Amino acid sequence: MKITTIGIDLAKSVFQVHGVDDAGQVIVRKTLRRGEVLTFFSAQVPCLVGMEACATAHYWAREFSAFGHQVRVMPPSYVKAYLRRQKNDAADAEAICEPA
Repeated sequence: MKITTIGIDLAKSVFQVHGVDDAGQVIVRKTLRRGEVLTFFSAQVPCLVGMEACATAHYWAREFSAFGHQVRVMPPSYVKAYLRRQKNDAADAEAICEPA
């Protein structure tokens, strides 16, 4: 299966990644440390990457774009509507992936 959309919840040291295919089936749901993020995204086929706007979002957007990914930075208020359960990093990554 090929990942077409990835939602990433940005943080200081632990990042949550949620990836889906064309049909919306979950392909990857993973926790990454800061040092593993670029390695993970460099190994992926170019796809759409969604993230919430925050202090480091534009830095990560430039890094992911260098690998050929299309990046969408969304305001947190847009992502809030897609949150289905309690607020945690994994749920945030899933909610970011949906509107992207």
